[in-house]
Amino acid sequence: MKIYEFNKESGKTITRFNSSGVTIHPLLKPDSPFQIGYFYLEEKSVIGMHPAMCDQVLMITSGNGWVRVKDGEKLPVKAGMAVYWSKGEEHESGSETGMTAIVAEGSDLDPQRFLSSF
Repeated sequence: MKIYEFNKESGKTITRFNSSGVTIHPLLKPDSPFQIGYFYLEEKSVIGMHPAMCDQVLMITSGNGWVRVKDGEKLPVKAGMAVYWSKGEEHESGSETGMTAIVAEGSDLDPQRFLSSF
């Protein structure tokens, strides 16, 4: 057994796409096109509008925030919810009060297989 630490301080600050107040800590990244990371979104944070490079699932683990697609309205999200974006879909997310989330990115993600939608 090995125990690993992941925390905000050892993560990577994201500034691309006019993002602010966001840190990601990569968790798993095998050689195949798939990775998992942990987002820390501070108060008044935003991950700016950008296209999904591959299918993505954002799983909110604490706090609350918002998500939206290009030309769409902000939709509220909170702990226990998951958001799916398909490859190429332009989107952004953020939080007024702070939020943490796990992001899974890869080809052929199928959240409908195990999750129920609203």
